[in-house]
Amino acid sequence: MKTATKNTTATKAKSETASTKSKTTSKTSSNGTIKAKPSAAEGLRELFVDSLKDIYWAEKALTKALPKMAKNASSENLITAINDHLTVTEGQITRLEKVFSLIGEKAAAKKCDAMEGLIKEGESIMEETEVGPVRDAGIIAASQKIEHYEIATYGTLAAFATTLGEDDAVLLLEKTLSEEKEADTLLTEAAYNTINFDANEEDQDLE
Repeated sequence: MKTATKNTTATKAKSETASTKSKTTSKTSSNGTIKAKPSAAEGLRELFVDSLKDIYWAEKALTKALPKMAKNASSENLITAINDHLTVTEGQITRLEKVFSLIGEKAAAKKCDAMEGLIKEGESIMEETEVGPVRDAGIIAASQKIEHYEIATYGTLAAFATTLGEDDAVLLLEKTLSEEKEADTLLTEAAYNTINFDANEEDQDLE
């Protein structure tokens, strides 16, 4: 009886292992090509809409992350820059809803793995630094990674909209792109250099 039980358990384990391997490899063919999902976009317009949903989710997630960053910052310049960008981000969400309307689509959010990862990285940086110039420097580093992601995303969306002949949407997307570039510059010029200098001074004091 014990032998039969062992055989059954072993068979079940092999079956589960095979099933896991099958799930792992089913997305990629033998030549390295990733298998598309049944809902995968087949045309540029579908990809454009899908990308809009992605950044729509990202901007909404950012409105929740920015206040936390502001509360953990100590530099008045940085706090002001973050709060100002929160207001700008809320306006960008409204603008995205207008883009959806212009192209005849309902505004809908689709989880953005990239933004989720960037926000989590920012939280991790705050957990690993003490309040003060060092944490401020970390918050700026995390914020600029987010800005660079958004700059790349809106630049791509504007290019897609141009190709698709969605001229009104292009104007709105390029306005947001300009705002993201400005935010990146403000983080660098208004706070980054001074805060990094303060952080360096703090390190020297500890030596």
